[in-house]
Amino acid sequence: MTGKHEVRDACREDLPGLLAIYNDVVLTSTAIYTEALESLEQREAWWQQRTRQGYPVLVVRDGSGVLGFASFGDFRAWPGYRFTVEHSVHVRSDQRRQGVGTALLLGLIDRAVALRKHAMVGGIDAENTTSIRFHENLGFERVAHFREVGRKFDRWLDLVFLEKVLGSAP
Repeated sequence: MTGKHEVRDACREDLPGLLAIYNDVVLTSTAIYTEALESLEQREAWWQQRTRQGYPVLVVRDGSGVLGFASFGDFRAWPGYRFTVEHSVHVRSDQRRQGVGTALLLGLIDRAVALRKHAMVGGIDAENTTSIRFHENLGFERVAHFREVGRKFDRWLDLVFLEKVLGSAP
């Protein structure tokens, strides 16, 4: 529990709520660089893969359903990167700026430390100054700015990488 929001591992019953948030983000923002909506079967396969890898899929929910979800996975496939993870946090549009994202990201950081990960990376659209500030407020630092590496909504997108060194030792 972080503040007023209880963070827990996602279960199969949470997947429709995760899917609704994911697809809304795809349709309305540049937070995910795709225009393809996912099916419930695709979200379930993603959840099962993360679970098999021992990686968390966390949720916050209340009586209205899933308020947000977060996860991390391998940063890159090469063995030398095994101590670094890349995360994502998505919050339902009517719940943003209510502490849900903070609770989820702090939960992810705790899980990464428990898994002895050394660094956590987030890729954020350069125009998403709210998300960049959110990460900086939690100790992430800007480490890279890639120009015009993504394309969505008929325009080129810049990607910013932020990193938090967790200090976990292998």
